[in-house]
Amino acid sequence: MADKAFDTSEMAAAVPDATNGDAAPVHGVVDQESLKRARELGWAEPQSFHYGATAPTTVLTDAPPPADEDGDELVSVHKSSTWAHDAEKYEWKEEFGEVGPRIEKLEQDLFKADYINRAGEKFENLTSVKVIIESKTRVNPISDFKSAGLHPVMLENIALCGYEFSTPIQAYTIPAVNTGHDIIGVAQTGSGKTAAFLIPCISKLMGKVKKLAAPRPNLSAGFNPDHDRVRAEPLILVVAPTRELCCQIFDEARRLCYRSMMRPCVAYGGAPVRDQVAQLQRGCDILVATPGRLLDFMGRPEVLSLSRVRYTIIDEADEMLHDDWEEEMAKIMGGGDANEDGDHRYLLFSATFPKRLQKLAAKFLDANHVHVSIGRTGSSHNNVKQHVLWVDQDKKMRALYDLLISMPPSRTLVFVRSKKTADFVDDYLFNLGMPSTSIHSDRTQSEREDALRSFKAGQSPILVATGVSGRGLDIRNVMHVINFDLPSVEHDGFSEYIHRIGRTARIGNEGLATSFYNDKDEGMGPFLTKILMENNQEIPEFLQHFKPEDGILNFDEEEEDPDMVTTDGGPDGAAWGSGEGGNANAVGDTGAAGDAWGSGTGNAAAPAPAETWGTTGGDTFGASSTGGW
Repeated sequence: MADKAFDTSEMAAAVPDATNGDAAPVHGVVDQESLKRARELGWAEPQSFHYGATAPTTVLTDAPPPADEDGDELVSVHKSSTWAHDAEKYEWKEEFGEVGPRIEKLEQDLFKADYINRAGEKFENLTSVKVIIESKTRVNPISDFKSAGLHPVMLENIALCGYEFSTPIQAYTIPAVNTGHDIIGVAQTGSGKTAAFLIPCISKLMGKVKKLAAPRPNLSAGFNPDHDRVRAEPLILVVAPTRELCCQIFDEARRLCYRSMMRPCVAYGGAPVRDQVAQLQRGCDILVATPGRLLDFMGRPEVLSLSRVRYTIIDEADEMLHDDWEEEMAKIMGGGDANEDGDHRYLLFSATFPKRLQKLAAKFLDANHVHVSIGRTGSSHNNVKQHVLWVDQDKKMRALYDLLISMPPSRTLVFVRSKKTADFVDDYLFNLGMPSTSIHSDRTQSEREDALRSFKAGQSPILVATGVSGRGLDIRNVMHVINFDLPSVEHDGFSEYIHRIGRTARIGNEGLATSFYNDKDEGMGPFLTKILMENNQEIPEFLQHFKPEDGILNFDEEEEDPDMVTTDGGPDGAAWGSGEGGNANAVGDTGAAGDAWGSGTGNAAAPAPAETWGTTGGDTFGASSTGGW
């Protein structure tokens, strides 16, 4: 029976009508009976992606695409309509004064409801978790955005985004930024971390940008790159590990900078360098970048200088501060230039933050920085209903199809370990009439952006992905995450699992995460069992032997580090705390595993709720459980 979390009414405008229209272009291998069945169940028409038609060299060069003898482009089948870095933004003109006028069409495009996650009915579960603040100075959380001391234009943009209530990470980060602290922010996936760092940093600079920003061309008189181009000298630098996450942060920055002089830009690999440089040459106050492309531009002083940066923000900091990146991150955190501004602040955010990386991060931050932890470091939240099913390795393909067919159509992310498997799974589903596409690092950047665009629009509501999409992506109405392959323990599998399932149930919405498990995944067994216990989920019979005998959940390295330099806490030595934990209602069931999948024996009764993490006392949040963010 379909659960309300999988009610597809909100997707009606995004998912094409499955009862009308001509048939999609069908490859010779598509099974017509399966295609008919998928359409009858409400799945959208499969969209044909000809990945081989666009070569990386064609996308990355400035030359036009190849053409036949008649001059027709040979790659028109799969040509991206636009690059993410060319997305329209609010362009400031000198005659605007202090606040720019509204632009109706741009406003509609920026704040389109299809692209912004709204708070769900289980928002209260986000606000009732434990909050630990480790700092020498007490940070008083904001009660709402209006009382946060934000710029009036920022308040208007927040309202346009539909963010009615602050999440815990926002409630503590905004005042910490306002009082000039460096920050380590650790919060569960889907808890509003992007807005937590963009809102206060942009707001703080909105009234000062004319004084602090580098000279820029007057775009009201047009733009001639030969005469008007400038060097990019951003005030805010945001670094994220993946191209897709950078584009997502850039989109949020475009919304929050609306009607202000702040001009955001994005730089990432796989897209034409010339086009990104052209955007930077028009002026850049906020730069969102992947580390590789950023380091490239930092080596070109005529293109980019970081000497004016006031805020350096590292998103998914555990990934960015991996040992292999320490030298590069030191260069980025240092700004590349002789930036000796005492007002330069550092903010590091992630959903997971193992203690070995906490210590590394502490080297860059001020000794009086604020460490905000929402719930247990590296935890998931109980708005995600987690199921683990035993599926024999050679039965996975059929099990995946059966699972998808057994549930109402909804946006679904399918995670696999390898690029080869992503292609195989995508082809398998497509050939059975399912509207799937895939994304991984062997795809050209144009193809990756097209796949995400199709997934967001509901044209291809099944996205098969490797880890490239596992971190930070915030896509509206992702109802189901399927771990076709569980992540590998040898490659930080515990952290990756949390990031994967965090693509659903965002900002108080509900979602489902289904994981296929067999003998090859035994290394993940103890961790999965503890995560299920912590969130009061059912433990399948084949994981029962991993339950700790004493019932105590010990997550080892993912615990808070008692040796952190920020453990001074409050006046009595205790960290500042807030709130009590809560349990989400059930999100629905995937049904029993069929015999064709493997053993699939019954599940045990749900265990007692796990103990609440964090300190007691402090402030509690009382936000409504319905409405906006």
